Amino acid sequence: MSLSFYYEFTAPASAAATELEEFLRDVEQLAKSLGFGPTMVLNVPFDTPERRDFSSRLGGSFTVRDERLKSAAIPAPGQLRDHDPLAGEGRLIPEYGVVLVVTDERGCETCFGFFKFPEQVLDVRARSLADTKLGSRWWFRDFVDSPDPRYRRIVERFESHGFAMRVKDEFA
Repeated sequence: MSLSFYYEFTAPASAAATELEEFLRDVEQLAKSLGFGPTMVLNVPFDTPERRDFSSRLGGSFTVRDERLKSAAIPAPGQLRDHDPLAGEGRLIPEYGVVLVVTDERGCETCFGFFKFPEQVLDVRARSLADTKLGSRWWFRDFVDSPDPRYRRIVERFESHGFAMRVKDEFA
């Protein structure tokens, strides 16, 4: 059995990517002071197949479930990965991301940040297959399997700025 530390962040749609990047640069300084390194803040659109593939390495994904995804309709390229038409679900690919990557002493990378996801999953004819129910807000959801208190300090910074939507610490 493995324990995890889960976190989910959100920011209003009106928040500019540059504003979120500024916040994450502040969190990056905290991470460096806690001994993480190297660290990196990314502010990037996921507008090419290579960048969309890279987004999967950053975590923070959301699964969308909808009966209409069980149909024979084919989702438009670049919106879903791991589409399962039998279950009617797939993992959303973000359109944009502002993310902090921290690296611990063992070389393990962990991400914190914000993604913009599409509001609708479209088929190849641009018809709606599913509502993502995320609106146009920024979202990020991930976890780390570590009791290291430094991760909690980083998440506390998100909480103190009103960005933490849900935090669950199975180590507590």
